[in-house]
Amino acid sequence: GARAAFNWAVARVKANWEQREAEASYGLGEEELTPWQGWSLPALRKAFNAAKHDDPRFASWWDQNSKEAYSTGLANATAAFGNWHASRTGARAGAKVGFPRFKKKHRSRLSCRFTTGTIRVEADRRHVTLPRLGTIRTHESTRKLQRRVADGRARILSATVSQESCGRWFVSFQVEVERAPATPARLGTTVGVDLGIKHLAVLADSAGQVAYVPNPRHLERARAGLRRANRALARRQGPTVVDPVTGAKSLRTPSANWLEARAKLGRAHARIRHLREDALHKLTTGIAREYGTVVVEDLNVAGMLRNRKLARHVADAGFGAIRRQLGYKTLWNGGELVVADRWYPSSKTCSHCTTTKAKLSLRERV
Repeated sequence: GARAAFNWAVARVKANWEQREAEASYGLGEEELTPWQGWSLPALRKAFNAAKHDDPRFASWWDQNSKEAYSTGLANATAAFGNWHASRTGARAGAKVGFPRFKKKHRSRLSCRFTTGTIRVEADRRHVTLPRLGTIRTHESTRKLQRRVADGRARILSATVSQESCGRWFVSFQVEVERAPATPARLGTTVGVDLGIKHLAVLADSAGQVAYVPNPRHLERARAGLRRANRALARRQGPTVVDPVTGAKSLRTPSANWLEARAKLGRAHARIRHLREDALHKLTTGIAREYGTVVVEDLNVAGMLRNRKLARHVADAGFGAIRRQLGYKTLWNGGELVVADRWYPSSKTCSHCTTTKAKLSLRERV
């Protein structure tokens, strides 16, 4: 439902935009095209409610899904068009965002966000209740969230049900939490965090202590298994057939072996992702709880990923996630995050005599 609503919104906005451009080129419309307000969420909802009864894509089964599924697709389309227009006009920083594309059946991530109806965590701490789906048992215990909600220290705003590439379904809650003020264990101590590939992080504090955090290299250790899983998937009958003469692509029903091989590959990637997230959360939580002031470098991670020799190692380390997590975890624990200038020669400056070395090779670690 969410994917169908998203594709319907993209097709509608694209058709209206092309019509406006054609009218402008023939002098029938505005010469300077302004953003078409039809991609706003209220406008898309109004148009979708008028079309869902007559459109053959929805007439027979739209009432079999929750209304939140269609609202999720329309909200995602609105956000996509907003990001595209902001990038097009220069209001959005970062890489250029292209025009929204249609979501394919076998490649889009299944997700639905519930904002209305009955959303609660049951008292047995093993079940959650969601609109239209009812009461569902969870694999993990929900005791922490249930305790906060029961004590009045948290309020559930929405719930998002999604399927990961490993085939598992997850529910994530957006919660408004009342946090008690916290104080770091070493409030007056400042630590500098230097991220790298050989060592994931080198911690040097104002007390003169230096700690080295090894890089777990989860992706590198799992590459052999990933190669086998990709090779097995390539040898199965997939959903796409390519004509060897014309190169034209046609669709077919994928085999059961292909679906099984794809699920196995998805589980392998999910395991790598979960191991990386767990290691980074443990690292950043420990730093934020111990030090009062944390100093990190403003790394150009996007530029580092363009280096074809180091891109895989940089992506596996998760430099951007470390910086993002330290930003809100230091705030939670009563600390402060200081971002050093990207061009400050911290690695080339001696901490004792403050002499700056012009050229510093990678082999010189200290």
